Amino acid sequence: MEKKELLDLSPIRYFDKVVEGGLKAGELGLITSKKGLGKTSLLVQFGMDALISDKPLVHVSFDQHSSNVISWYSSVFSEIAKKKNISNVSELRDEIMRERTILNFNQESFSLPKVINTIGALKTGGINVQALVIDGLDLDKISTSDIASVADFAKQDKITVWFSDTKESDKLLDSARSDIIPYFAIVAHIESISGNIKLNVLKDHAKENVGSVNLDSKTMLMTK
Repeated sequence: MEKKELLDLSPIRYFDKVVEGGLKAGELGLITSKKGLGKTSLLVQFGMDALISDKPLVHVSFDQHSSNVISWYSSVFSEIAKKKNISNVSELRDEIMRERTILNFNQESFSLPKVINTIGALKTGGINVQALVIDGLDLDKISTSDIASVADFAKQDKITVWFSDTKESDKLLDSARSDIIPYFAIVAHIESISGNIKLNVLKDHAKENVGSVNLDSKTMLMTK
């Protein structure tokens, strides 16, 4: 019951209301923002939501050490757990985190198809991956065929895949090259105006500019 209650308290529920259900199995999503504005925090929130939903997760980072990623997950879990008085919070956290695998790669030496091959190997080895986060990848250096291969993999294995990329603009057509934008079912951009931070949903499947979600300036969690 406590895990179900945590799921109801997940900050992703605010996002789901804006995008009418969120990213579905077999789909790709993209979060963009200026450098250092909170992309990793957003991806960790999506990752944590998957874990609480009993979906084994692989978090791939191209620009952060595993220790930093682990700290993000601990922080997000703690903030969610604060909303509910949980007696066995440490045990519940450990149970949830057991379904998480963190991988670090360098984009200059490890291609996106190799990432997919690694995920495939994990699944062959018995890890039933249902959610994938790919953080810190420069999509301008990724070929259309590489993105297509991820899309095919996600659809075939029925997993959700969230990407992040550093982009200054809050315009959909500036979020990624025109040849790869169609592969993303959801595209959202983080912006900060006068201290107010929002996640603007630029694309939700066939719709554009559907709304925004507020982000807490201290925790970076999605909120009302």
